[in-house]
Amino acid sequence: MPFYLFQGSYTSAAMNAMVETPQDREAGARHLIESVGGTMHQFFFCMGDSDVMAIAEMPNDEAMASCALAIGASGAFSAGKTTKLLTSAEGMAAMKGAQDALAGYVPATG
Repeated sequence: MPFYLFQGSYTSAAMNAMVETPQDREAGARHLIESVGGTMHQFFFCMGDSDVMAIAEMPNDEAMASCALAIGASGAFSAGKTTKLLTSAEGMAAMKGAQDALAGYVPATG
């Protein structure tokens, strides 16, 4: 199954709710991911551009998109970003595929 990195930023209302009543957001994320057949491998709170990050293994792009849409529709996030991840083996296969693709490719610069 493919891996994905989700990065999200909470709204100020969501941050306020978590400060007033601390909550285990990892459990909520795990439930959401598992509801579409995925597995959450890691969940992190962050300092920087994102407030949270999760690494999940999902059945397919549609399952990940379902999670991202649900998160966006929840109103708890002001921003979110999903990145599809490749394993090292998948990266190597892509490099070999690029070799084959380059054999017949002519760039605009000649």
